Amino acid sequence: MEASSTNHGAVPESGGGFGKLLKSYFYWTYPRGSMHYDVMVTLILLFIFITPQFWNYGAKPLHPGGPPHPIQVTGDGHGLILTVQAVDVQIPAGASEHAVREVLRSAIEPVTGDAVFVDRWETVTNSHGKVEWKVWVHR
Repeated sequence: MEASSTNHGAVPESGGGFGKLLKSYFYWTYPRGSMHYDVMVTLILLFIFITPQFWNYGAKPLHPGGPPHPIQVTGDGHGLILTVQAVDVQIPAGASEHAVREVLRSAIEPVTGDAVFVDRWETVTNSHGKVEWKVWVHR
């Protein structure tokens, strides 16, 4: 009777070539401490530490940390008055009242959140000669 040898999945048998080697890597058949095991672990670590520099995983915030210029907030007893620099608000010429209201609301949203309603607004010139928007809002 012929004795059959079993490999127990430790190392692929000789012959079969590169395809058999890839299959054994895919099924992780090498014992710990072998050269092929070390190669697989090294490839995994390289993937983990190198790919974030080359691959956009979408883990960046959608909006910058806040407005480029400070927004001054004061209370008037009924709501809030916010003063926004005119350079932070991009309102197209001839915009409707609704469009102006939405642009102002999105400009103050980093400070107030999205649960405010814009009541009215006006443009003023500050002591330094810069144009600002005064926006009255309530929750």
